[in-house]
Amino acid sequence: MRCIVCESFSFSHICSSCQNKFLSPKLHKRELRGSDVYTFYNYEESKDFLLTKHSDLGFYIYHILAKNTFEVFAKEFSLQSLDTKVASIAIDDMPKTGYSHTAILNKALKSNFIKPYVGKLHDKSGVNYSGKTRAYRELHPRRFEMQSFKETQVILVDDIITTGITFEAAIKTMQEHNKEVLFCLALADAAIKNTKGKDV
Repeated sequence: MRCIVCESFSFSHICSSCQNKFLSPKLHKRELRGSDVYTFYNYEESKDFLLTKHSDLGFYIYHILAKNTFEVFAKEFSLQSLDTKVASIAIDDMPKTGYSHTAILNKALKSNFIKPYVGKLHDKSGVNYSGKTRAYRELHPRRFEMQSFKETQVILVDDIITTGITFEAAIKTMQEHNKEVLFCLALADAAIKNTKGKDV
């Protein structure tokens, strides 16, 4: 096949050279009402890749993104003081186009310390936030429904953070079920204005 970026022959949809050039992650942190949100990309610089989630191509692109970010993060993550694993929960991982991009990201977190779950946190509001303003999002809040799982400490997973309203609603739902959100993970942050950050 050919790389979708440079069109050179490649065993992957994005060749290793283009991955190094365009998809080298930098770890950023945003504080969000008592919880930290860690992200890997500036949204504006990576949106062409991120928006493939609306197509069949996104299935392959999100596997590449997950491997370069979430999988690497999981290998470095450890909490030696815990007796049990931490649960990772993808926000609204119901497939909408034949696959779930947040489920792909979440699955990449599997490690000795993290147990990814499927189908544990779904939005019942039916609201689509894509391209909507903060005012619209505040007027149309998410209504999350959580399915039970045994772990008490949680990592929340999504693809993009813009206003933070979705994460805030998810955190609130977890707290209502006596779960502690250690932090949130997303691929990209729309609020990042430059690429400075910590190498992953």
